[in-house]
Amino acid sequence: MTVALHVPRDHCLAPERVRAPIGEGGRYGRMFDLPALEIDEKLLHDLGTAGGFCDGGDCEGDARVEAGCPFFGQYVAHDLTADRSPLRAHTDLDALRNMRSPRANLESLYGGGLAGSPYLYRREDPAKLLENDGDLPRNQEGIALIGDPRNDVHVFMSQMQVAFIRAHNLLVDRLRADSIGDAELFGEARRALTWHYQWLIVNEFLPNLVGMELIDELATTGARFYNPEHEPFIPLEFADAAYRYGHSQIRQVYQLQRDGPLYPVFPDLIGFCPVGDHEVDWSLLFDVPGRPRAQRAKPIDGRLPRSLMELPEAITGALDDAAYRSLAARDLERGQGTGLPSGEAVARLIGADVLSEDELDLRRDGWKSETPLWLYILRESAAREEGDRLGEVGGRIVAEVLHGVIAADPESYLALEPAWSPTLPTRDGTFRLGDLLVP
Repeated sequence: MTVALHVPRDHCLAPERVRAPIGEGGRYGRMFDLPALEIDEKLLHDLGTAGGFCDGGDCEGDARVEAGCPFFGQYVAHDLTADRSPLRAHTDLDALRNMRSPRANLESLYGGGLAGSPYLYRREDPAKLLENDGDLPRNQEGIALIGDPRNDVHVFMSQMQVAFIRAHNLLVDRLRADSIGDAELFGEARRALTWHYQWLIVNEFLPNLVGMELIDELATTGARFYNPEHEPFIPLEFADAAYRYGHSQIRQVYQLQRDGPLYPVFPDLIGFCPVGDHEVDWSLLFDVPGRPRAQRAKPIDGRLPRSLMELPEAITGALDDAAYRSLAARDLERGQGTGLPSGEAVARLIGADVLSEDELDLRRDGWKSETPLWLYILRESAAREEGDRLGEVGGRIVAEVLHGVIAADPESYLALEPAWSPTLPTRDGTFRLGDLLVP
């Protein structure tokens, strides 16, 4: 699943056609039994390329949500699709799509564990992950020593990985102080951090994204549409549409340090190299009690900033079609390639109030058919939620899948101890992402 910008720079991002009916036991499948939306490809490209409907330019408006939220969402996406199989390096998408079932368990942080990925851990204290004074640990070529190379795609991803490494090592120190023996130390620290992370998804990230009412419904009565018969899978409606909402939350520029300059994510903050003077003060991206209000994300509205509409060649690779410099064009093309239904079709199926033509606001760009699911979900947010959170269609898909994956994990806090609450320190009594990320 390519939910967010995470492809290594030497891997061309050219869109691929993907066969979507995944057999029993596969990682990917479908959430809804609906026909694919038939689309004129030229009109699709016109919507998604620079100068088209999806081009937001400088994107100067602010939503209520904190600017760091889409990057945490990207971190979760990488975790769901992490896999330690040797096939990981293959480019055969059908093979990749039939690996292990998805879990939100920080596999992208821990890799294969002490035995499978010893290069991630300290030799003299193997319960702890390697640290590197504000940056990821790197080899002499500058390549990050991490469980998932996608977590070095840009500065925000690498710095979030640094924060999780720091949190794990803090938990090791706390557990050691509580007299946990060496044999159990790593496993207990990993479980504790994973539960904090899952708790944040369920109790902060999802409520802010879809509303607490839907989360309470899932906890009480379960999902209506995401009901895996055997083991969890990732619906294509989630991977190739709904969970790509975060692309529309990206600002054109960010401040990394207080009183510091402003940078676009691309090309200025591209990863796969030492962080240098681009360390991130997370209190500028997440609200922290006692500190000034953080930067805000851009409203979800179907428009992307210039830095994502004109991706650098270091990210895309050489292209024959300039349209694919645009992440919006790629998102639209991917939905077509996987045969996704229209947003209107999904809305009718789940009983949601279908958006009007005025709410979609696409007719002036020559669009005459029903709407690609990805773009429908973004316009639904703009029309019904002022771009601050997902609406009925997008919220239902994202919440049911993320909550369902965690609930189905036999080692998750929801499965083993649903009343559990975080034990790491807080600033005001309520544990938040800022408490995990800001020292």
